[in-house]
Amino acid sequence: MTPNDTAAILEKDSRSVGHRQMANALRALAMDAVEAARSGHPGMPMGMADVATVLFTRFLKFDPKAPNWPDRDRFVLSAGHGSMLLYALLHLTGYADFPLEELKRFRQFGARTAGHPEYGHGAGIETTTGPLGQGLANAVGMALAERMMNARLGDDLVDHMTYVIAGDGCLMEGISQEAIALAGHLKLSKLVVLWDDNEITIDGAVSLSDSTDQIARFEASGWNACRIDGHDPAAIADAIDEARLSDRPSLIACRTTIGFGAPSKAGTSGCHGSPLGATEIAGAREALGWPHAPFEIPDDIRIAWSAAAHHGTAQHLAWNARLNAADDGRHAAFAAHLERDTRDVVDSALARLKQTFTEENPTLATRVASQKALEVYTTALPQLIGGSADLTGSNGTRVKAQKAIAPGDYVGDYINYGIREHAMAAVMNGIALHGGFIPYGGTFLVFADYCRPAIRLSALMGQRVVYVMTHDSIGLGEDGPTHQPVEHLASLRAIPNLLVFRPADAIETAEAWACALTETTRPSLLALSRQNLPALRTSATDENRVARGGYILREPEGGRDVTLIATGSEVSLAMEAADLLATRGIETAVVSMPSFELFAEQPADYRAAVLGEVPRIGVEAAIRQGWDALLGPGGQFIGMTGFGASAPADRLYRHFGITPERIANAAAEALGERSA
Repeated sequence: MTPNDTAAILEKDSRSVGHRQMANALRALAMDAVEAARSGHPGMPMGMADVATVLFTRFLKFDPKAPNWPDRDRFVLSAGHGSMLLYALLHLTGYADFPLEELKRFRQFGARTAGHPEYGHGAGIETTTGPLGQGLANAVGMALAERMMNARLGDDLVDHMTYVIAGDGCLMEGISQEAIALAGHLKLSKLVVLWDDNEITIDGAVSLSDSTDQIARFEASGWNACRIDGHDPAAIADAIDEARLSDRPSLIACRTTIGFGAPSKAGTSGCHGSPLGATEIAGAREALGWPHAPFEIPDDIRIAWSAAAHHGTAQHLAWNARLNAADDGRHAAFAAHLERDTRDVVDSALARLKQTFTEENPTLATRVASQKALEVYTTALPQLIGGSADLTGSNGTRVKAQKAIAPGDYVGDYINYGIREHAMAAVMNGIALHGGFIPYGGTFLVFADYCRPAIRLSALMGQRVVYVMTHDSIGLGEDGPTHQPVEHLASLRAIPNLLVFRPADAIETAEAWACALTETTRPSLLALSRQNLPALRTSATDENRVARGGYILREPEGGRDVTLIATGSEVSLAMEAADLLATRGIETAVVSMPSFELFAEQPADYRAAVLGEVPRIGVEAAIRQGWDALLGPGGQFIGMTGFGASAPADRLYRHFGITPERIANAAAEALGERSA
């Protein structure tokens, strides 16, 4: 693009002079911040500045003075590499967390203006984006949460839009199809995706790798879709106006020029992920008619941007008046949905569950125990929203009282995600980020691989999302090694800030759920068995023992000779092994370790008392990785060293040597005794 080409576009609509100056302020801040950092992506912010300016000044409902106002519109920058577009918008509209000094610190240590938008770094960032497609899928969750809240509380309290700026990479990633298919099916009409259709990726032209007709693709998925000139403010506004009236989600393909205004790099991959350089920036300033020094924004342009924010403040005040005028019942219901502290309600529900389970002492698969726990927890917590990736019956994630969400009918509390594990996880992130609900969703543990990127982002953002993952070991049996997770517990435990629970019986399952539902700063994953497990805790205690991560289930009166540490379905095997060892005069302690993460957080003296100073044997139908910190020097492990096989569960446990007899022999050998 030459300066003359840029001038022709700028002259296209003389009425848009004010708009152009405001958009150019975004372009200039993006150029200057990336140049100062010597790192970043200036091209997308420069290309999408016109779209963002129209959206923020004419449509977006927001209040920088109350950035977490519940009925604000949500704006998601799914193309997170263009983070300077978002930071510039937040700065110019007056968000306190983004003064000019923060823009000057772009991509520097400790700055709120990170290389990609980071949730929690500053108000106005709705979600962490960067892994492409995740933001788009999060936005589907936000739009769904808005419709569910609206169905419960009414138009006067909940009525807002979700807008997304997405790039070619967001649409190429496979998660996008899962997400848009679900959104189209559910008719999430208050979701608008503004696609930066610039025909460029890092490697060069999009045509190098893709020739998809995205308009046809979205329409086939139940969306309204159109294409516009992304540098024409009137066309942008008309398209958004139409999208807001649609009965379906909308895609607006905004044909833009990446790096708009740059004299030689515009329209090329050269401005995608690299600073423009001093010469190119000087040329862009001339082409755009922007004579100001780096990071300098004239007062009249700042005033124009502030005016957009003032409109949102007025909308917020009107909403406050409606909330205050609501009757006591609706006001209380609204507050209850937004209340994050669930401990009193959950503790009461847990006490009832433990009493029931100790009276019945049931032999149950922990997936069944989980469903029984959900019968109580879903009644106690109206904000609990369930779902499954087409495995509802297998996961036990739906209870009798729950009603499924359907296209255009959002009154329910259960979501049929379809065979879309990745989108399910990312949509749940969006639901949690929106606020008002605690989402949980189920699949098989082996399919954690399909949704791991979104699980990682749950942990990175510290969101209360609960993953219910059943069929947790070779114990699922005949489906064979394709469905038998062996490395998955280790890989999930490796994710920082994720709580992984593998309960051993019904009471531990109820306690694990209580931990997940009261944890407000991190996600939880429950790994649950397909096979039945005996009741190990036969008396109720007030203490939530799972909350300690690990605890002594069996302690010999005269002191211990060896400690067996196990999780989930293998705890009962350890108990049997302890009985065998007792017949040989070996005093054995059994430790149940449902959560490595919570145990690691306990005081050192507690951990030492639980683990003891005698030899330790770890038992888990999974690989050893991650166990050595518990086992200590010389500790032994009974588990898996490879993949499983197709056979009934009991045959597999014998074949792979995960039996009470082998555990007992390993313990005896650790003590220098001859195996029986």
